[in-house]
Amino acid sequence: MPDVHYRFSPAFQAPTGSAIRELFKYLSLPGMISFAGGYPPPEFFDREGLRLAAERAFAEAPLDCLQYGATEGLPVLREQLAGLMLRRGASVCADDIVVTTGSQQGLDLLIRVLLEPGQSVLVERPTYPAALQALRMAGAQVLSAATDAEGLDTDALAAQLAALPRGQVRLLYCVPTFANPTGACLPLARRLQVLALAARHDLLIIEDDPYGALRFSGAEVPSLLALSREVEGSVGRVMHLASLSKVLAPGLRVGWMVAPAAVRQRCLIAKQTVDLCTSPWAQRIAAHYLASGALQQALPVLAAGYREKCQRMLAGLEPLESLLSVSPPAGGMFIWARCRAGIDAQTLFNAAVAENLVFVPGAPFHPDQPDPSSLRLSFAAPSLEQIDRGVERLRRAFERCGIVPN
Repeated sequence: MPDVHYRFSPAFQAPTGSAIRELFKYLSLPGMISFAGGYPPPEFFDREGLRLAAERAFAEAPLDCLQYGATEGLPVLREQLAGLMLRRGASVCADDIVVTTGSQQGLDLLIRVLLEPGQSVLVERPTYPAALQALRMAGAQVLSAATDAEGLDTDALAAQLAALPRGQVRLLYCVPTFANPTGACLPLARRLQVLALAARHDLLIIEDDPYGALRFSGAEVPSLLALSREVEGSVGRVMHLASLSKVLAPGLRVGWMVAPAAVRQRCLIAKQTVDLCTSPWAQRIAAHYLASGALQQALPVLAAGYREKCQRMLAGLEPLESLLSVSPPAGGMFIWARCRAGIDAQTLFNAAVAENLVFVPGAPFHPDQPDPSSLRLSFAAPSLEQIDRGVERLRRAFERCGIVPN
């Protein structure tokens, strides 16, 4: 090979990959149980319903499935997504929606369109690591906002914003409903306060909502997008991201963005430089599936399935309460936990791998001030029997660290 000197862009001179995806190397080990990734389990996929939707999509419009499509997405899907948003309490029309290749693409487009290098962005502490990765690669100055068991601490946020020069912070990125990693759901009063703060401090909000449809206890809470019409000065400030990955199938790679016209127009131009359009075939499959009503019928079943898995894991963790404090979620796919036992989560992780169990140590979720005791456990993908065995392996991992429950 020739000795070539490559000149990389600043963001890629020493890039850091996804800490969670680095765990994939462990999953191929024989007998490994994963509490790591937030993936739908195979038994939750409606394979027959998706097969029928795929057949109908191709039979109805084979050339449209195989050809390029509009960058903003197919009208037939955007109409169905507008109906889905209305059922979730947000009154939008098809023209308000941009179909994206997963909601992660929507986040990337918004960052490219709305941020310049060096500008400040607020994120929850802890938060979704891929969002941190995208923001840092864009050269953003990432600032952390305090959270508690209910999500964003809005009193602390108000004080934080008041102490900063107006306009210094451009964006707030948040996952208000069943946050990744904490599972927290921001209460209605705090949501209204977030919107009021955005109006007062000229702040835009990126609301990421991949898990909102997976509520298994408690009352529904409207999205920030839906509530923005109720708070003076907040209309047009919320960019809403959603996805079919967690409720239908990640492999479709169908997500969407709801944003004001000026933002959408620029995101479309940015998207044209990335993929031209999201797969028309996948879009038509999703449109047929949504039009059949199958998703609405499936959501209560999915929520019940995740409730059972969550309760099974929480019950299994009860004997470890002297070693581990947990935050029970009301939906989503994750349990956030902290070691009480005077060890850090990375040490516990190393011991767990020796017991054929993986989870995610909490450090990658923190934009700053990482809590070394924290860890994320996902109950979504493992079976009930695997949850039982995995919790037992977690207990043995504590024992490997020289600690036993009281």
